[in-house]
Amino acid sequence: MNVQDKIKQQIADNTIILYMKGNAELPMCGFSARAVNILKSCGARFATVDVLQDDEIRSGIKVYSNWPTIPQLYVKGEFVGGSDIMSEMYETGELQQLIKNAQG
Repeated sequence: MNVQDKIKQQIADNTIILYMKGNAELPMCGFSARAVNILKSCGARFATVDVLQDDEIRSGIKVYSNWPTIPQLYVKGEFVGGSDIMSEMYETGELQQLIKNAQG
């Protein structure tokens, strides 16, 4: 399985998945920490992938999404964005609604 197929499978297997530096318990950069805090404050049940553990995933996710930075959030298979977009969506209530709809 190539890295793009692996990423596609991870996204398909998880309703909400965050590609980040570190993990939810120990984020390794401020942007990843902010993304985790936003998701937790929304009550989201989410999976994480630590891109620092796998260089193929780290570069592959940027190709997959055509987005140059990490973290990257996917909800129900759709790319949402990075921590700045997540912050904006959270402030408007859009992210909370997206997560609520995704989790049923």
